[in-house]
This record gives sequence, structure tokens and C-alpha cells, in this order.
Amino acid sequence: MIKIGTALFEACEELERERGISKEVLIASLCDAMVAAYKKHMRIGKEVTNIEAILDEQSGEIGVFSTKLVVDEVEDNDLQIALAEAQEIAEDVEIGDEIKLEVTPEQFGRIAAQSAKQVITQRIREAERNLVLNEFLDKKGTLTTGIIQRVENRNVIVNIGKTDAIMPQKEQIPGEYYKPGNRIRVFVLNVKETTRLPQVIVSHAHAEIVRELFELEVPEIEDGIVEIKSISREAGYRTKIAVWSNDPEVDSVGACIGPRGSRIQTIVSELKNEKIDIVRYSEDPVEYIVNALSPARVVSVDILANDEYAHEAMVVVPDDQLSLAIGREGQNVRLAHKLTGWKIDIKSVSQMEKAEAANFQNYEEPEYSEDIDEQDELQQEIEEEMNQQAYDEEDIQVEETVDEVEDIEE
Repeated sequence: MIKIGTALFEACEELERERGISKEVLIASLCDAMVAAYKKHMRIGKEVTNIEAILDEQSGEIGVFSTKLVVDEVEDNDLQIALAEAQEIAEDVEIGDEIKLEVTPEQFGRIAAQSAKQVITQRIREAERNLVLNEFLDKKGTLTTGIIQRVENRNVIVNIGKTDAIMPQKEQIPGEYYKPGNRIRVFVLNVKETTRLPQVIVSHAHAEIVRELFELEVPEIEDGIVEIKSISREAGYRTKIAVWSNDPEVDSVGACIGPRGSRIQTIVSELKNEKIDIVRYSEDPVEYIVNALSPARVVSVDILANDEYAHEAMVVVPDDQLSLAIGREGQNVRLAHKLTGWKIDIKSVSQMEKAEAANFQNYEEPEYSEDIDEQDELQQEIEEEMNQQAYDEEDIQVEETVDEVEDIEE
């Protein structure tokens, strides 16, 4: 046995406190390192499975042991031991029992220590990696709070606990300044498994951040009374959110706004004064589109296509509401499209009137061409000839009948 003292156990306890790696994992790693070092030292194949290391926590000693089967006649010295030899170690042993023999080589401490250092270091990394992976796999798709560490190659590095997460440029709010040391609320977008620590991707521009903030600030949403049906967001500029109340007595929009706008104001402040439009969800596509285009007023909505392949609608608004309905650079109608899933074409009243007038002027009564007239005349002549021919044939038949009658009378 090799005396290692209590320092190892103190180090294991410290690692458990600091990094969350259990003491049992570290001790198991040490034992595995001892076995690996012994097999390498004795030139024993890795496939041999009857070698193990045992650590006595009370005495602070560790040793390598070989498990052998007690038999009458030994055929394999590595796996078997004679009964007489086994009884010298343990008197009550019988044939068919297994006995553990210490095989720790002399001067093995230095070799074991070198091997143990490598294995334990590797196992600590693996344990940390698994801890981080399991923790953030559970947090994937949720909101978490972190501290901005630094900015590297336009990527913001955010510490979110046991690891540093990466916020790519496309997941950042345009124009936002990310100052190191500031706290930030981010959405855990993805967790990628790597050979080292898992790579956690977070977002500050994801639409689900708005959902999480509303769930935190609006008790009716957390209780399931008010339901968020859809969210469309252009981070840093504007967000539209469609809500629905499962209780007729609860106003879904009013619940999200809160008394004197307290709830919505808290969320707007968290999002750095990003504009938020709260609209009522409706199963009627016409009503839903009208609500989604707010604050613009709508005159009419004409459904052009509503099937599994396309959802298209024509919306008419007053002339003074056209720019408001479309929004700056098309933002309002674009967000309404994302919110409802409908392709929306917007026209003003005067534009529709001009289009209808143009269509009316372009309409012409069908005219008959000279070719058609000539064909009609030809058809008429053919019919007259056919009728005249039929009359002639009748006259001939009548004349023949009269001649026959005259011949009979004579």
C-alpha cells in the first residue's frame, strides 16, 4: 500500500466546493489512474479486468489489487490461485471463492503519481464539461442573467456562471453598447458540445426574451389566464405581441399593460425603450390583421387566398394612414406579417379608386370583325342554298306523283 495522507482528501473537498465536482469522482479518477499506471508498468494488456485500485480513507493508503479465483489446479496464474496458497492469506477461503491479492510494486509511488496527475487532470476537465453541459442543456430556451466580460471580434463574451457564453453579432441589438462588467439578461439559444468546455450561444435580440419578460411581469400569463399567441420582433426598434384571454372577464391587453402602464413600462425599460405593440389575437383572420396593423386604422380587408399553400390579404386604409400602416421602411407591415403569418398588401382608398377606375376604362365591349361578318354571310348563303335545294327536290317528287296518277287514269 502507498501512504498518501490526508492532503488528497482535503484537495478533493476543496475542488468539490469550488467547481462542484464530487469527491467520489476524484477518488474514482485516482483509482483508475493507479490501475492504468500499474498495467503500463507491468506491461499488462488493457483488456485485463481483474486489476483494481483500493483507497482506504481512514488510513490514507492506496494499493493495487488483483482478483483471483480459488481452484484446485492452477491453469492461469493471472486469473487463478491454488487453494493452499489462498488459505495462507485467508483461512476460511474455499474453492470457487474470489480473493484479492495486493500486487502494488515497490517504488511505485513516483510512477503512480505522474500517471495520476495526468488522469485526474483529464477527469476533472471531463467532469467540469459534463456539469456545464448538463446545466445549460436544461437552460436551453430560457432566460438567464450574466456579466459582460469582453468583446472579441465583434462577439460579446458573457459569463453566465460556470462558463463564458458567446453572443454573436447577429444576436446583438443594433447600436447597443456592451460595456464589460455590466449585467445583462440573455436568452440561451444553443449549447454546442466540444472537446473542451461546451460552447454556449446566447442572444440579446431573440423574440423569446420578450415572452420571458412578460411572463415575469404579468401574473396572468404565468397563471395561464392570458396566453401569448405570437411574437414578432426587430430588436432595438419594435416588437408586436398578440395576446389572448382564456377568461372573458380578464382583458388580455390591459393585463399586459398593467395599472397605469407599470408592467409594460418595466419591460420597455429592460429592452432599452424598444417600442412594444400589444394586440388582441383573434381566430378571425380579418380581425386579427386589423389588430396587427395597429396603430393604423383600416377601412377594409379582402381575403385573396386562404389555404394550406398561401395566406394573402388586401388591406385598404385611409390616405392619411398609409404611411403609418406601412411603417418606417415597411417595419409595421413586416412585423404584422410575421405576427399573423399572412402576406399583407396595403393600399390607400385613393389608390384603390384609381385602380378600379383604370380597370373600368380598360373594359371594352366585344366587337365583330369583318372576318366574322363575312363568315356569317357565307353561312347564311349556304343555308339558303340548302333550303332551295330541299324545295326543288319536293317539287320534283310532286311532279312525278302527278304523272303517275295521269297514267293510271288513262
